[in-house]
Amino acid sequence: MQIKESSEIFDVIIVGSGAGGGMATKQLADAGLNVAVVEAGPFFDPADPKTMTQLKQPYDSPRRGAGTTRAFGEWDMSWGDWEVDGEPYTHAEGTEFRWWRARMLGGRTNHWGRISLRFGPKDFKGKTRDGHGDDWPIGYEDVKPYYDKLDKLIGVFGTNEGRENDPDGFFLPPPKPRLHELFYINGAKKANIPVIPGRLSMLTKRINEDRGVCFYCGQCGRSCQIYADFSAGSCLIFPAQKSGGQVKLFVNSMVREVLTNEEGKATGVSYINKEDRKEYTLRGKVVVLAASACSSARILLNSKSKQHPNGLGNSSDLVGRYLHDSTGASAAGVIPGLMNRKTSYNEDGVGGMHVYSPWWGDNSKLDFPRGYHIEVWGGMSQPNYGFGWDPNAMNKYFGLKSGGYGESLRDDVKKYYGSVIGFGGRGEGLAVKDNYCEIDPTTVDEYGIPVLKFNYKWSQYEKNQAKHMHDTFEEIIHNMGGHYLGEKPGKEQDYGLHKPGEIIHEVGTTRMGDDPKTSVTNKFQQLHDADNVFIVDAGVFVSQADKNCTWTIMALSWRASDYIIEQLKAQNI
Repeated sequence: MQIKESSEIFDVIIVGSGAGGGMATKQLADAGLNVAVVEAGPFFDPADPKTMTQLKQPYDSPRRGAGTTRAFGEWDMSWGDWEVDGEPYTHAEGTEFRWWRARMLGGRTNHWGRISLRFGPKDFKGKTRDGHGDDWPIGYEDVKPYYDKLDKLIGVFGTNEGRENDPDGFFLPPPKPRLHELFYINGAKKANIPVIPGRLSMLTKRINEDRGVCFYCGQCGRSCQIYADFSAGSCLIFPAQKSGGQVKLFVNSMVREVLTNEEGKATGVSYINKEDRKEYTLRGKVVVLAASACSSARILLNSKSKQHPNGLGNSSDLVGRYLHDSTGASAAGVIPGLMNRKTSYNEDGVGGMHVYSPWWGDNSKLDFPRGYHIEVWGGMSQPNYGFGWDPNAMNKYFGLKSGGYGESLRDDVKKYYGSVIGFGGRGEGLAVKDNYCEIDPTTVDEYGIPVLKFNYKWSQYEKNQAKHMHDTFEEIIHNMGGHYLGEKPGKEQDYGLHKPGEIIHEVGTTRMGDDPKTSVTNKFQQLHDADNVFIVDAGVFVSQADKNCTWTIMALSWRASDYIIEQLKAQNI
């Protein structure tokens, strides 16, 4: 096959345009470097009328908003899915790992929940804390300056609460709790569970002239047409281009491998152009992988050479290992106090939770380490096809038959809609060496690139944590005077624990550390085996936390970018 080589030599080639790649693009381009961004999906701008879906309603859709074309609903702004045509992945026996690929400029940041939580001091020192896993080679004090700058650059609402392991920041005013959230606050406090304002990267106040202010349409999962919420394209890559940064985008470009020379250093990347199906190479002084934890591991493992026979950066045989995702369990309850609600007020708010519960437990008294937070949903936002309630549950708990058609159905909708409150527990799964992804030697994707095979099992610790989640949900529902909907999952159902990968917080495949024998990168996310290759996605995480990982990905990417600039100036790489 003929390979077309670019004559231009970039200062930096960044693979991936999501949270980590977007941040690296902004910082490196602003420093005057010539940057190439390689993205496996197409170009996307939420303000483009051709792709814009914000403010469209379910009745604008031939499917009335039903989630039949996209996993998270008709209007969810992701062009990827659990399964991507022509791009399979495989499983070892007994593994049910699910891998999400967003496949668009900006990656998953176009459709994430925008929950923007800092890791706390304890989260970087897991082994010291309880003996499980390993400590990071850095601590909260190393990342705090970048969290601070990130808050100010991107914008996040919330309040300073003085909680030890839920660090405060620089917050915009949070939206007020909605009615269902007021019910939740009362129910949680009766159980001695803290509730504080949510911390989401949505602008409730103007921070610059490039971005608008949230007007509470509640449709943030669609990516914001006025750039009021955070997406990597609209908030990092586009500003880098606008400010004169030297940024060249290569979209619909699937990276096959990182190319290296006789010294084992990176010289660029090879990619397949999805439009003409030809292979091209880009040349660069530095390569930054930000393709997501699993995709970056796949690229490294496929980058074999005489100098790196086990894959680039894999002399430790740890690339792909210590893969772990957040734990998750979900439940809902029907609350009689929320029936027959008046609808003469606006409670739309942001497209996410206005309040949440950070971890409160004492793990020394529990049968699992680490913790989880509780996310809350409910209210009376615009319904899609398939919304509503379980008529059998209404009959079971209240002796009421509901449904039908015509006026009786309308009456039931008015009576019951908005009376259900849902809960999502999101917690820390342990980093285990034997949970990993590897190259499947028997399968390639439609571009001829070997695919990943997943090996993953939850431990009893994660299952015990899920049981605690459901016990907590049940207690809060009871405190609200409500009824737990459905059957509470038991041991046979692993207590309702979501499959690995389903929370889409996978981390840990290229972990950082001081010892090249037990880690893949150093504390600045630089490969031990090739000093001009950096990883700025969640692969470098030594452990997850009871927080979403995006804010930490971006803070660490900013920190690594500063180090790259410093090392280039010193001519060390």
